[in-house]
Amino acid sequence: MSTTETDPRYPIGKFTPQPSHTTAEIAACIEQIRLLPLKLEAAIVGLTDSQLDTPYREGGWTLRQVVHHVADSHMNAYIRIKWTITEATPTIKAYNEKLWAETPEVSLSPTISLALIQALHRKFTLLLESLQPEELQKEFVHPETQKRVAIHNMIALYAWHGAHHTAHITELRKKLNW
Repeated sequence: MSTTETDPRYPIGKFTPQPSHTTAEIAACIEQIRLLPLKLEAAIVGLTDSQLDTPYREGGWTLRQVVHHVADSHMNAYIRIKWTITEATPTIKAYNEKLWAETPEVSLSPTISLALIQALHRKFTLLLESLQPEELQKEFVHPETQKRVAIHNMIALYAWHGAHHTAHITELRKKLNW
């Protein structure tokens, strides 16, 4: 891979958790989460079914699967944060995102997941904006890695995650001149 070529798996780079985030950084991440539905919708506008069924990279998900995955993943994130603010260091439930990307409804129009993402992100951002500074430090435990994950890093992760998958779509569109 040349220095000007990016890894199609990580078009905006990999996410790196931080020991802390400033109030301004959290606010910027929440704003990214708020804007994701609009950005994701703009990324797929005008695509045909054939284009939606094109993988963003060799061996990767189709653009249709990417949109459905964002809905599934962000629903899980919302629930994980709710558990974390209502329970003492809960162990969250993991899920197999690869298998979730193959369930029957994923072949349907991505507009179904876009509608879900719009409603979910409205609720998600309202919840995140209401969190107190001490709540941002609350953690859950991931059952597979046994790592503790703080809410402030979940907020940063899902701001990144939305941009990451939107870039899968927009970078393919650029590459194929769609």
